[in-house]
Amino acid sequence: MASKTNPITFLKQVRTETKKVTWPSRRETGISTAMVLVMVVVAALFFFAADQLIGWLLGFVMNFGV
Repeated sequence: MASKTNPITFLKQVRTETKKVTWPSRRETGISTAMVLVMVVVAALFFFAADQLIGWLLGFVMNFGV
């Protein structure tokens, strides 16, 4: 069972741990954001194309017997 820590001690520990974090620079954040946006667009285009192809194939198969 975990030992109880009073809130003041907990906040001090949180503050100490936060100081150890290496925060990204503004430039790094901008580059990462741009990369994510580009990948979202690429994924959206891929799934759009796949959906269109599957829809076309299903339409072709369904009308094949008519």
